[in-house]
Amino acid sequence: MQYNVIGLMSGSSLDGLDMAFVHFEEHAGQWTFEILEACCKPYPLDWKEKLTGIIGLSAKDYLLLHITYGHWLGNAVNDFMEERNLTYRVQLIASHGHTAFHDPARRMTAQIGDGAAIAAVTGIRTITDFRSVDMALGGQGAPIVPIGEKLLFPDYDLFLNIGGIANLSAKGTNRIGFDVCPANRILNLLAAGTKKGYDENGSLAEAGNINEHLLDKLNGLNYYKQSYPKSLSNEFGLNEIYPLILNAHLSIHDALATYVEHIAVQISKSLIPLKLTFSETEELSLLITGGGAHNRFLIESINNKVSPAGIKCIIPSENLVDYKEALIIALMGALRWREDINVLHTVTGASKDSINGAVWSV
Repeated sequence: MQYNVIGLMSGSSLDGLDMAFVHFEEHAGQWTFEILEACCKPYPLDWKEKLTGIIGLSAKDYLLLHITYGHWLGNAVNDFMEERNLTYRVQLIASHGHTAFHDPARRMTAQIGDGAAIAAVTGIRTITDFRSVDMALGGQGAPIVPIGEKLLFPDYDLFLNIGGIANLSAKGTNRIGFDVCPANRILNLLAAGTKKGYDENGSLAEAGNINEHLLDKLNGLNYYKQSYPKSLSNEFGLNEIYPLILNAHLSIHDALATYVEHIAVQISKSLIPLKLTFSETEELSLLITGGGAHNRFLIESINNKVSPAGIKCIIPSENLVDYKEALIIALMGALRWREDINVLHTVTGASKDSINGAVWSV
């Protein structure tokens, strides 16, 4: 079977809307893929402000934004298809949406971006809402990408995605995964006042000094004491971590240096115990993707902590670094259309594997 799908992903780092047009082939349960076209559509300032301010909206204004954003997504897809000559080549659109709320303890998650609006604007069958069934079954609703790592990347042992939030997964008899810590969302906030608005290659952090007192406070937060399955909302970074950093009154360089170290510490503390589930003598491959994979200083900091434990960091092609999540959302859409499992309970803690996604046709 063959599927041509556009996957849409908007992460908590608010870099923009990732769009990937992917060709999938499935033969006897074996999947292959090719990312034929991909781009990131940066968010205009007004949309960054709207997406940042979601949690303060009334119910009515939230639903209005949900619909408006769905139309914006649909128009973005139409522009993408026209620019890349994809008209009549797309069978499905799979849209993750932008996470507004995430509260697993109360089995609630919400991603804005109305699927009906996307389908109406594009005229293409659209699939959205890839977390709700898992949460109804008692799961965290996150991470959801391990199904794609299982089916599309069977040769790797460990997976690290460094986006607005860093998350890990590991293969095995029972595949596991969890959110590690806020990442680019905090780094970008700290560097927002600089000339480029972000810390290119981690150069600003590299020039700073680690503040051990702040580092101890960050590493002592209760979330890091919890066992998996577990997942993070954006509020953890914005309401708990970011104020701690601001209250330390550090220079931008020192704040970035300290937070890079925090990310590296939490990733290594999460990875090294996972290593114990494999053969003691086996070197494990760690596939690193997401915007943080472009941060040379951060990757060096992680590598320095995990390589002595026999974990080899691998940075793939730039296309895969930037669009792996959009790729896997596209796969999840194809799986939903087939009515195949697309969220794994061993990762999320749900009572069973599930088929997630609402289908919108016009």
